[in-house]
Amino acid sequence: MVTAIVGANWGDEGKGKITDMLGEESDIIVRFQGGSNAGHTIINNYGKFALHLLPSGVFYDHTTCIIGNGVALNIPYLIDEIKNIMDRGVPKPHILVSDRAQILMPYHILFDQYEEERLGKKSFGSTKSGIAPFYSDKYAKIGIQVSELFDEEMLLEQVTKICEQKNVLLKYLYKKPELKVDELMATLKEYRDMVEPYVCDVSAYLRNAIKEGKNILLEGQLGSLKDPDHGIYPMVTSSSTLASYGAIGAGIPPYEIKRIVTVVKAYSSAVGAGEFVSEILDEEEADTLRKHGGDGGEYGATTGRPRRMGWFDTVASRYGCHIQGATEVVLTALDCLGYLEKIPVCVGYELDGEVLDDFPVTAKLSKCKPVLKVLDGWHCDIRGIRNYEELPENCRKYIEFIEQEIGVPVKMVSNGPKREDIIYKN
Repeated sequence: MVTAIVGANWGDEGKGKITDMLGEESDIIVRFQGGSNAGHTIINNYGKFALHLLPSGVFYDHTTCIIGNGVALNIPYLIDEIKNIMDRGVPKPHILVSDRAQILMPYHILFDQYEEERLGKKSFGSTKSGIAPFYSDKYAKIGIQVSELFDEEMLLEQVTKICEQKNVLLKYLYKKPELKVDELMATLKEYRDMVEPYVCDVSAYLRNAIKEGKNILLEGQLGSLKDPDHGIYPMVTSSSTLASYGAIGAGIPPYEIKRIVTVVKAYSSAVGAGEFVSEILDEEEADTLRKHGGDGGEYGATTGRPRRMGWFDTVASRYGCHIQGATEVVLTALDCLGYLEKIPVCVGYELDGEVLDDFPVTAKLSKCKPVLKVLDGWHCDIRGIRNYEELPENCRKYIEFIEQEIGVPVKMVSNGPKREDIIYKN
């Protein structure tokens, strides 16, 4: 069976831990989109890890971990990540890289930095990992596929074309040093040697795995509201964050995805710019929640930036679950709210005197104000509880309120950062 695990909100929902958990029952785990611009934090017997390109199943010796064709493949970053986890005692993972994946180049990172500098105060809050320039090149057909590394004549032709176009921008728009064909070819030959042991026809591999009845887990990055089509455009990522894209980014038929596990956090957080209706504007109040949040606080796994904090948003979360096609929800970070006697929840958006239940387009979103409902908190530590019935009554009421609002069953509740900190509901 194929399961997709995705986020319902702005990212940072705690997917890493849940993917790590579901990995135990999976044979194959596939990253199907994005690159090293976001991370999954995982705490297990080996320690605490922030993974960026590697699928979260790398800590199991029975799994095959795949970099799908939809990923922005930073080859040296991938190799370094493999080395780093092995240096910390993790057995060498079984990794496969799609021969149709495209390569994120050093100049993509430079162009990301140059454009953010050029935009100044109007910048997108990029992680400067090269993701937007990479996907721009992919769809402009001036990207480089892994398979092309093994055809030097084709590669040289593509690199020459790339330099001709990029150097116009570097010279006249950014006024930066130009690219050189021979230097790029040398870099790509190094990349070829690095990645060659892992290269595979992933689509064929997965097709056979499905026939054999293997359990396959598709691992998404970020969340629904960062999708370039259905999110808070233009403050979005550059690849689709939706489960439906998992079929494309992994190379399997869409009808094979039978289960869509959507992760929702018990409050809201976001890294980077963009509309965020339920955001807590009182910095002291936001910082208190930030310090209670996650394991060691709410800071970006990639950038280290403090996340913007907000109350649970029923409008955004309901939309995020529906656009993902969620079959079930995992509610994470519930333990982080234990310090509160009262918990505000955003239950609607006020726009020009009207209260909206449906998530609007960005142009309207920017004019919305949150409609808050205050629920009673449980004001105690719930870590260590394993049975749903043992949770405080107000805690159960909070979960069931969220479940009713989003319209999707909550099957699991996370009440701590460790793999075993999980409560199965119903």
